[in-house]
Amino acid sequence: MLADILVRYIHFLSLAVVFAALIGQHVLLKGTVPRSTVALVQRFDLAYAIAVIAVLATGLLQWFSGSKPAAFYSSNPVFHTKLTLFLAIGLVSIYPSVFFGKHRKGDPAELVEIPKGIVWSVRIELLLLALMPLLAVLMAKGLGIPLAKP
Repeated sequence: MLADILVRYIHFLSLAVVFAALIGQHVLLKGTVPRSTVALVQRFDLAYAIAVIAVLATGLLQWFSGSKPAAFYSSNPVFHTKLTLFLAIGLVSIYPSVFFGKHRKGDPAELVEIPKGIVWSVRIELLLLALMPLLAVLMAKGLGIPLAKP
């Protein structure tokens, strides 16, 4: 029981770090910024990646060895929606991550134009991520749990 609580706690903390990293990126990405800012945003992106791995690992632990049987999650369409959103967020995050990696090195004072697509990618990630806790609450309240057949 203590291990299950710890896994869930790490899951929630990791999700908070994902939010914080994305918000940090969003705040810093404005039009044209110094390369030093891009390097800082890239560090936020690294924290984001580490936190996403922790969210995924703890989520898989809950799914396959948590206090609820795997079938509780596997048969729930709300859970499948969460998985799909998680995958979509991951796919959307590729474009900004590649951009930050390519543009972080060089003269720290040099200005870098941030494409609008990067800013919108981060906004889309934040929007989709904001739906995840709602889906978790819906699952906790029983939405999507198949009714037992008599």
